[in-house]
Order: sequence, then structure tokens, then C-alpha cells
Amino acid sequence: MRRRTFVLSAAAGAGALLVGWGLLPPRSRQGDRHSLPVRDGQVGLNGWIKIAPDGHVILAMHRSEMGQGVHTALPMLVAEELDIPLAKVRLEQAGPQSLYGNVAMFVASLPIHPADDEPGRRGGLVVSAQWLMSKFVRELGVSATGGSTTVADAWDVLRLAAATARAQLLGAASLLWRLPVDELRIVDGIVSHASGSSGHFGELAKPAAALSVSEVRLKPPQTWKLIGRKAPRTDLPAKVDGSAVFGIDVRLPEMRYAVMQMNPMLGGGYGRADIDAALRMPGVERVVRLGTLAGSTPGLAVVGRTYWHAQQAARAMAVDWRPPPHDPVRGLLDSARIERELETRAREGLRDAAGFTFHARGDLASAAATAARQVERVYRAPYLAHATMEPLNCTAQVANGQVQLWVSTQVPTMARSVAARVAGVPDDKVTVHVRLLGGGFGRRLDVDFVAQAVRVAMEMGGRPVQLIWPREEDITHDFYRPAAAAALRAGLDARGRLLSFHFVSAGDAITPRWVERGLPALTGPVDLPDKTTSEGLFDLPYDVPHQRMAHIATHSGVPVGYWRSVGHSHNAFFSESFIDELAHEARQDPVAFRLALLDDKPRHQAVLKLAADKADWGSPLPPGRARGVALHESFGSIVAQVLEVSIEQGRPRVHRAVCAMDCGTVVNPNIVAQQMEGSVVFGLSAALYGRIDIERGAVRQRNFPDYRLLTLAETPLIETHLVRSTRDPGGVGEPGVPPVAPALAGALFVLTGQRLRSLPLRLAPAAQA
Repeated sequence: MRRRTFVLSAAAGAGALLVGWGLLPPRSRQGDRHSLPVRDGQVGLNGWIKIAPDGHVILAMHRSEMGQGVHTALPMLVAEELDIPLAKVRLEQAGPQSLYGNVAMFVASLPIHPADDEPGRRGGLVVSAQWLMSKFVRELGVSATGGSTTVADAWDVLRLAAATARAQLLGAASLLWRLPVDELRIVDGIVSHASGSSGHFGELAKPAAALSVSEVRLKPPQTWKLIGRKAPRTDLPAKVDGSAVFGIDVRLPEMRYAVMQMNPMLGGGYGRADIDAALRMPGVERVVRLGTLAGSTPGLAVVGRTYWHAQQAARAMAVDWRPPPHDPVRGLLDSARIERELETRAREGLRDAAGFTFHARGDLASAAATAARQVERVYRAPYLAHATMEPLNCTAQVANGQVQLWVSTQVPTMARSVAARVAGVPDDKVTVHVRLLGGGFGRRLDVDFVAQAVRVAMEMGGRPVQLIWPREEDITHDFYRPAAAAALRAGLDARGRLLSFHFVSAGDAITPRWVERGLPALTGPVDLPDKTTSEGLFDLPYDVPHQRMAHIATHSGVPVGYWRSVGHSHNAFFSESFIDELAHEARQDPVAFRLALLDDKPRHQAVLKLAADKADWGSPLPPGRARGVALHESFGSIVAQVLEVSIEQGRPRVHRAVCAMDCGTVVNPNIVAQQMEGSVVFGLSAALYGRIDIERGAVRQRNFPDYRLLTLAETPLIETHLVRSTRDPGGVGEPGVPPVAPALAGALFVLTGQRLRSLPLRLAPAAQA
């Protein structure tokens, strides 16, 4: 049995244990209309949609808005099916019902090779594993925003919910006016008939709710008026005029502010702390000792009348921090040592064929015997922080056996669960008010700061408290993108054609650690292989007859978490940079070399050709400039990028980034372009500057001066070109990040002759002139 088959079988087996779920009668994901609270004359039509008396449609918003545009994209799906303007859709935060769980995100976590998930090619094992995972997740009901899955998860469900509501409204009008349904029409939320009868949704909602419709049809794509067209973001005006409420903007009567100060050494504790000195400072009311909560490092929360009072006391307080438990031989955590060990493990894994095999085909031994030559390289990536613009914060109130949270979170149901555990109350005694996120990037998939806020609020006698992490605490106590190393070997024949791939990577697995922190009830005795460790390596589209893609999971002790585009973020750098090297070894153009390996991948070929054409690939450039290219598939979408680069004052300068993308059906081209632009800026920040160093157990970087982001002046011209598609939507928030670093590295090689195999990309001094 192949090992990947074993993983899918394990998923199926796990599902089989959940026989109670599997045998439950099928439930419509449209939900019961009574699950959506109504007030002031509103009428619920299903679990997603209710109608206001003035005819506006109110959509249950079940995902978090963190800049990716879901407050616009999801209403577009509903408005399309109901034939109403986007402005007639209002949003209301959804409750914690399992109806709103993110099925697509968890199904995507299965280690299925993209080629095995193509329509018409899914085998029985793949279909079974996906079905069982869907069943399990629907019952689990984890509401989560991540993995670029919001639109993919909502695509069928929301359109069906809106189409059902439309059928109900038309049916109600037909009965009231005694007119045939097929003679009625809807324009801008008004149902009308040629005879003159008409009424808006608000007038028809009550009789519509009493109707049960048996046949619902989605609008055919050729009749779409909103989907596929550019629409302005509905959340933009409030963000521009400052009226938008992010988590850190929450203000409540009698609210107090708490500032976190944690042990600088990851996982360390505290001994003596001069708390009395802090309490003597003006405006300081309390100091709360906090242990490890949902994966956090122990620390102290200083509570004050204002943030400034609390911050001043936190800075002034003397604490005898204690080091964490550590290996007496290897010492405290040290990222340089860990990175050396990862490289050794990856090299050994390649030599000994060690590690968990996520994908294999052909016969590597026979390929090696026939290859004219073999190329072997090692690539490396460091730890990275998320560094969201809005610092981590959570406002909590614990009073009368109830907990209330006002928080910017990607996982409201997990926030509710951890709050209930900390406060010692049932989950239904916790109310979560989800606020706008000033950046997530995966950091707000964790709930450590929520647990801390609740613990502090429990000490405040019912008064609300807003817990804020200073930037220094955020950078030094993140759940970091894991450091990783990969050893890659390829065989070429005498004509420069690829015969074999053998890739072995090494690094910490994220998912087991995340489950331990946020969903401890699901933690098993054994870590199952984590797809995120090998995504971007095991699932390459290139047609190479002999392949083995494996990963060696390590457990360094450094807290790790999901970072935008997760494993793809560094594995794409490894794989695409290596492809570039192989093209050079074969004396072939990098674009032509890739196209030759994609004969049976027309979608990938189309994307790569579009990017190359729009970037004028092969045409002369001004002296001192060069282009680099990369192609990568992730989160259900394919992206190719061509970067135009020079060296200015000894450092790389990116002038132009041409992006081509096939993300299936495009809901809003404006939002896709915005996501691509944000991805290029995010990816360049990491490729040029991103690095977290840990020395003697503590993170060295502390704030933006030593953890740099790309500045506006450094941002290149970014173009986005989309491939037309009728497939279901793929992700758009993350797929633009992975190709950035390898495309930049390829251009730097053309410019300088230096093949940079470690992130961030730093030129040797001799080539900087």
C-alpha cells in the first residue's frame, strides 16, 4: 500500500468510526430559518437569508473580513440569484451553528494529489475520504476563515439558499395575485407582473416563509449580471472614513485596558515579579499572572485605566523570568542550530529514502541508472512571523456566568470554546462578536490571546477589559512559519529532458501543534502526516516519469502556525528555483523548459503562456535588468509570475510584476487583482527581508525596524491577467504568494550569476556593485 493511500485510508477509517454522523439523514446546508434570529419585523427564509420589512435582504455573514473582500464577494452570490443590486444586501454576523462550518477548508487538508482530484478522475478512495471528511466537519461545525476557501465553500450553498428564497418569494406572489409564476419577474427587489401587480420582498416575505418549494434552479452563467463583473468593495467607505470597527476599536462603558508582557524566552515561566511597584504607578489597577493558555508563553497582564497607563507599568515592571525546560546538551532553542539540523535531516533523507512519502511514481533506481547526469541541491527557509498591522487584541467581559468576546478572529467557534474552558462555563454561555480583522495571514487561527483576555476579565469583577499585545510581544511570541530545508535531486537524459525527481524536505508539522492548542479534544496519541509540510512539493504539475516526494517531520519546540499560503510559501521557492536550475543545466529557456513538462496540463500551460506574453518574455530589456519566472498551483488556483528586476545600491529592486491566474470562475475581478497585488507585496517582504532568529531561547527581532516590510516606494508595478474559466472558484487570497520568491531568485541569477538557495535572498557582496 502506498503511504499516501494509507493516509486517505486513515481518513476514511476515522470517518468510519464516526458512524453516528455518517448515518444521520442528509441535512440541507441551507439550514432551518429559525436558526437565524429575527427582530423588528424581519422574516427568515432559511439559515442564511432573512428579509427586512423595507425589502432589504439580510445575509448571515459566517466568515471574517480581513482584507480579502468576503463582505463583497459573498453578497454578490446572493444578489445575483435574487436579482437585486448589491446595495440591497445587508450583513449580519452569523451565530455559532454548525451550519456555518467551513467544509472546504478541512476537505482541502486531505493529501490528495491535484491530478487525482480532477473531474472524471476521482477514484473511489478519494471520493470516500472527501465525503467522510465533509460529513465530519459539518457536524463539528468549525467556523473558520482560512485556506483561501471562503468563496469555494460558499459557492453552491449561498447561491442555492438565494435561489430557494427567490422561488419562495415568487411563489408567494403567485398565490397572492393568482397569477402564473412563470409570468412574474424580479427587478431590483420588486416582484411584478405585466398586469400591474407588484410588491417588494418585504411585503412578500411572510407568506414566502410559509412556502416549501420542491424545485430550485440556479441561474445559468450566461444570465449573470454581477458574477464576473467588477464591483466596488462594500467595506471600503467605512475603512476610508474611519467608521469601520476593528477589534482594537471596541469601546465599552467602564472598560479597562490590559497590556501583555511575556517571558522573552519561548515557553519560559516567571519567578519573582515586582508587582507592587507596578501597582503604585498612576492609573494601574491590577496585575494578573497568566500561565500557559492555548499555547501561550506564561506572562503578566498589567491592567490600567488607559492603554498608556498599563503600557508604562508593564515596561517598568521588573520580573525574574525563568528559562524553559531544555535539553542539557543542545541547550536553549537556537534557530541557527535547528536550521543546520534540518539541512542534515533532509540530506540524509534523500540518501536513505527516509521520510513520509506523499507522492511516488515510477522507479527512481532505474532512472538513476539511465540518467546522463544528476543534479542535487539543498534549499533553506527560515522562521517567519505574521506581523499583522492590527496588533493582537481581544475584549472580554465575564459576568453573571456569561462571557462576551469582541474579537478579530478567524475562528469564532474555537474562540468561544477556549473562552468557555478558561471561564469554566458551557459553550452556550459565551457570545462572540466578530469584528473586522486588521490582517490575519493565519495568526488569528490561534486563540491564545482570547484565552488570556478571558482569564484577565475573570479578575475584573464583571468589568470589560481589552487585552492588547504590544508589537514587541507579537513579534517575539508568534506561532511562526516553520523553518524548513529540502534536498532535491533530479536526473536528466543526454538531451536535457527530465527523467526523475526525488525531493525530501524536513521541518515541523503545523497541524498537530495547532490541534493541540485550539482543539485539544481532537488531539490523538500519534501525529498523522501533515499535508502542509509537503504541499508545493508532492503536488507539482510537471510530467516527470519517476518521482518520490517525502517529508521528515520534526518537533523543534519552536511554536509554529499557519502562515499565508502555508507550506506552499517556501516549498514553491524550493521546487521552482530548482526547476530554474534544471532549465539552466539543460541549456533551455526557463519558460520553454516548463512548457515541455506540461504537455498534459493545458490549464497550467495557458497560465504560463499568458504571463510570458503579457511580460514580453524574451524581448530585450534595458541594460541592468532581467526577468525571472515561476509557476505554481495552490488552493485550487494556478498562478504564473514574471518579475522584472535590477540591482540598485547593492540591493534587488523589482520594477514590474506580471501575474497570470486561473482561479476558476471569477466572482469579482477587482478583488482578485487586489489579492494578487497584496500577495506580491507580502511575498516580496518575505523574500527580501523576512527572517526570525532565535538565540538562547528568545527571538531577536522585536519590531518593524528589524522585521522589515516592503515600503510603498519599493513596491513594483503589479499587473494581473485572468484566464477565463467555467470551473468552480478556487482560492485567490494566498496563491499569489508562492511564486514571488522563485521568480525573484531566477531574475537575480540572470543578473548576477548567483544562485540563491536560502531565504531571504541576500546577494554576496561581490555581486552587489
